[in-house]
Amino acid sequence: MFRSFANVNYRIWFAGALVSNIGGWMQSTAQDWVVLTELTNNDAAAMGATMALQFGPPLVLVSLTGWVADRFDRRRILLVTQSLLLLLAIAVGVLLLTDVMTLPMMFCFAAGFGVVNAFDAPARQAFVSDMVSTGDTSNAVALNSASFNMARMIGPAVGGLLIVAIGSGWVFVVNAATFLAMIVALLLMRQGQLAPRLKNRSRGGLAAGFRYVWGRSDLRVVFVTVFLIGAFGMNFPIFASTMAIEFGAGADGYGVLSSILAIGSLTGALLAARRERARVRVVVLAAGGFGVFAFVSASMPTYAAYAVTLMFTGFTIVTLLTTANGYVQTTTDPALRGRVLALYMAVIMGSTPVGAPIAGWVADAFGPRTAIMLGGVAGLVACAIGLTWMLTSGRLRRDESRRFLVTLDETRPIEVVDPVEFSDEAAATTPIRTAKDD
Repeated sequence: MFRSFANVNYRIWFAGALVSNIGGWMQSTAQDWVVLTELTNNDAAAMGATMALQFGPPLVLVSLTGWVADRFDRRRILLVTQSLLLLLAIAVGVLLLTDVMTLPMMFCFAAGFGVVNAFDAPARQAFVSDMVSTGDTSNAVALNSASFNMARMIGPAVGGLLIVAIGSGWVFVVNAATFLAMIVALLLMRQGQLAPRLKNRSRGGLAAGFRYVWGRSDLRVVFVTVFLIGAFGMNFPIFASTMAIEFGAGADGYGVLSSILAIGSLTGALLAARRERARVRVVVLAAGGFGVFAFVSASMPTYAAYAVTLMFTGFTIVTLLTTANGYVQTTTDPALRGRVLALYMAVIMGSTPVGAPIAGWVADAFGPRTAIMLGGVAGLVACAIGLTWMLTSGRLRRDESRRFLVTLDETRPIEVVDPVEFSDEAAATTPIRTAKDD
């Protein structure tokens, strides 16, 4: 489960990321609560607009961010982005502490965080492959998710308590300090042990990455699933904060809900780390499970019952995202990995501007339970799309050795754009065969 820890650079990265992620979740909790209760009067639509501004830039800038992640040294990119995020957090904290912050200003800062994260996310995801061997990439991705969700267990609860104890402005200042952990980790890495950068053999920029994804039906299914869940199912700040208000809980109650969600998320990430490789079937089934638990969650009558269901929701969503991320990384040609991951991150983060305002409007107009059920419908639709693909692609078939046993063949050859783009390194880790291998 923890084989990636044998790599000293990954151990350093994991420690720095854990501290930084804790601070990030503290800040996320504070930002949501500030918009919902300090800058507006429980306006979920304004909260949705803030999320849209923060997560929109990865979609708008995807043609540039993927190219940057493939073209330049990813470690240096991360040093720049982490430093800029630190400065933005300090600025927001100071404006809140001096009572100068307004809703339009918060919108601008949300967009600023979004622009920097648009460059940070694909470089961060692809950098995992620079630290560990190709055989350990899926494991490292899962452990990254575990780190993220361990922080999610701690950060929101601590952030909620700090909002009550010392104020939301100081939470941003504390988060700024946690960025130093990631910066120090990047500086301490042994650069000689990082994987050498592959020469970019393909031309066409983002178009090459898009053609690559479009030419693989399995990746199309993964991307569509992630889009639907990202747009309508992953609006947890809106769901949890409005449900907390409905149950009469304050900022600390909202923070606790976010931390409870992370309990299931951490479990999903650790189980993903145990798997030898990522599979599409897990992505599809997790989408269906998320849809079911979303409806169960929306029907809970009490705060405690709602909190319990969030553990199952967190488990399914992180299982889906961790497996999808690992599948994309381990089955993509290294020379195109940065652009494909930029597309992947644009789908996840860029889907939020589509779904968050809708979820916020639904929560305001019809109540938070209806908004949660909308996410559940998206999960069930994504699962249906995935199951249809399995049936129509010829991968679901009767087992040759047992008459009544049906199996899913994930090694069936698929058509890809320009097969020569595949490298021996990528082929050694992919769970699928290309038509040229037959």
